[in-house]
Amino acid sequence: MSARPNAAASATALAGGPCCTEPLPVLGRDVTVPLVTGGEVTYAALDYAASAPALQRVWDDVSAYAPYYGSVHRGAGYLSQLSTDLFENSRVTVHEFLDCRDDDQVVFTRSTTDSLNLLAAALPADCQVFVFETEHHASLLPWRDARVTYLNAPRTPGEAVRTLELALAERDPYGPALVCVTGASNVTGELWPVRELAAAAHAHGARIVLDAAQLAPHHAVSVQDLDVDWVAFSGHKLYAPFGSGVLAGRADWLRDADPYLAGGGASRKVARRTDGGVDVEWHTTAARHEAGSPNVIGVYSIASACKALTEAGFDSLVEREQRLIRTVRAGLAEVPEVKVLSLFGDDAPRVGVISFVVEGWNSSHFAAALSAEYGIGVRDGLFCAHPLVRTLLGSDPEQVGECGAPEAEPGERSEVGVPPAEGWGRSLNAIRVSFGAGTPDEHVERFVRAVKELVRDGAQWNYRTEDGRCVPAV
Repeated sequence: MSARPNAAASATALAGGPCCTEPLPVLGRDVTVPLVTGGEVTYAALDYAASAPALQRVWDDVSAYAPYYGSVHRGAGYLSQLSTDLFENSRVTVHEFLDCRDDDQVVFTRSTTDSLNLLAAALPADCQVFVFETEHHASLLPWRDARVTYLNAPRTPGEAVRTLELALAERDPYGPALVCVTGASNVTGELWPVRELAAAAHAHGARIVLDAAQLAPHHAVSVQDLDVDWVAFSGHKLYAPFGSGVLAGRADWLRDADPYLAGGGASRKVARRTDGGVDVEWHTTAARHEAGSPNVIGVYSIASACKALTEAGFDSLVEREQRLIRTVRAGLAEVPEVKVLSLFGDDAPRVGVISFVVEGWNSSHFAAALSAEYGIGVRDGLFCAHPLVRTLLGSDPEQVGECGAPEAEPGERSEVGVPPAEGWGRSLNAIRVSFGAGTPDEHVERFVRAVKELVRDGAQWNYRTEDGRCVPAV
């Protein structure tokens, strides 16, 4: 390779071309896993809401760049300059992907959680934060040094807007305020009225940050169209591995705050004082909050994913995903024992994230059987959104989740071959199936078939609890 790596040139062509009638190629699409009942099956990865598989395009771009890896902003050598150019061009790519305002900053972080904690650390003094109880913990918990108003779960998008307007109307009109809201629920997949919430926030002198972790992989996100002040998302949900995230938006609060981390890269000038102390002049750009050697490969992988999704076309990606959603929801609707969780109702627009419980089954046991007997990977539990799941299930706030198999005494193995027989299961855990641009039709069809068979026939295997997880008994 004699020139700088070109993401478009080095990438594999996307299957299906611009129309994207086929799933986008992802890593692991041909991986097979053993079944406890014998044989192997191609793994059905239906846990995209936790971490989406990396796009093959992203992997190819990163592999093409890897031999040319160098430390950014630090060296005079060719590889360092190439890496710096790639790193900063990735910032431009993300800026364009989010349709940011000209003067917005794009700060690279480790994740959505890191991004929102960075913003929390940059809040002006005496800032009041408004957040719905329905948020993921990444956006529910970072505001520890602010005055936080937690808003009850709304049951319609209109109620969400009215609830926020009433809360904002009662706040101190002269102090800074921030609203934090998700774009799409990581539990129900339902889309939130972000544009309307942003209008309500601005009408009352508040700013708004959008947690787009579950929205950006499924829909185009425009900072300008939604009129949000900041957007946060994670690479590992956007088909890009390597533990990087983004906080993009208005520069003033970030520029005025102390650096999130103090160290090299964040400082522009450091000098000793005559009294023996140190004077520091910090950067006013995004570098102010990017101290240390950054995750160049992670940043490049995010930029590659942004390009791949843009080139594939969100209109066609959304159209295909909606077809998969209809397949899953129609299949679950045929099983009376299945209860799908929802805030806004069946007709609410949503992304490919669906949570449910099964009458007579503990959710952990059901998820374990899907994996062990069908090769299907879903998630069970509270999905880092405990208040929301408890609200949806009408459970006691003190109730804790548990595995569906009885806990063994030391030195013993306890087994269960049939599900619990009453209620919606013995714990408040739910099951979540999630999918996206890389999901084949066969995976969702197998999932629907497996749900029907498990409810009708029960599990074919015995299960036990091991380290808090329901696993096949050996």
